[in-house]
Amino acid sequence: MIGRADAVAVLRHAGFVAAEEDAADLLAAAGDDMELEALLARRLAGEPTAWIVGHVDFLGIPVRVRPGVYVARWKSEQVARHAVSHLPVTGIAVDLCTGSGALAAFLRHARPRARVVATDIDAAAVACALDNGIEAHLGDLFEPLPPALRARVDVVVAVPPYVPDDMLALLPRDVARREPAHALAGGLGGLDVVERVVAAAGGWLRPGGALVVEAGIDQMDRVAGRMEDHGLVVDRVVEDGDGDPCGVCATTA
Repeated sequence: MIGRADAVAVLRHAGFVAAEEDAADLLAAAGDDMELEALLARRLAGEPTAWIVGHVDFLGIPVRVRPGVYVARWKSEQVARHAVSHLPVTGIAVDLCTGSGALAAFLRHARPRARVVATDIDAAAVACALDNGIEAHLGDLFEPLPPALRARVDVVVAVPPYVPDDMLALLPRDVARREPAHALAGGLGGLDVVERVVAAAGGWLRPGGALVVEAGIDQMDRVAGRMEDHGLVVDRVVEDGDGDPCGVCATTA
């Protein structure tokens, strides 16, 4: 019989940093020892736990995750929390590069009377967001949004790809080999998609609306500079649970 301690030990020995959390999720999903062994084998092969069990917890909300879809990280929780602070009770939010729809699901949970709209270039991600009850559209960034939202959005939040191309090979094995490259690779300097988000956001935000963008810890100054270049007023740098910078928020005049 494989117990929790055994599963934790196997995962920890294989180098998984969240061995206890992974083991708990796999144990909860497994019907018996044989199934647990099969699930452990999938995890040891590098498959994300969320793909194996079919869901991830994001700020206390269970989010369905289809295999092949980007899995929201814990650092994105602070980005989501900051975004919701700019969303009025009956406001409008846009979640770009939504992946499974985790951030959008949190915004909708926190502001059930608001309209939350999401987009992604990946059809599997859009289908997953729809599974989670999100109004999701297939297309590139702002392009598939309903035109009626232009200049009316209270907050745009984005967790775009921002890993520099030459850094992709340095990501953990299960990330680099399994997760979709389009959700990770940000171009030569890492900010190709971020810059496009920043350049277009002003046309969709209402006066006083906010843009919240996740980025790498060493990219904050560059992201803030791009925001200022496009007439936005940098409000603050968002910090994750460890106190490290994880995103930038700016507002329209």
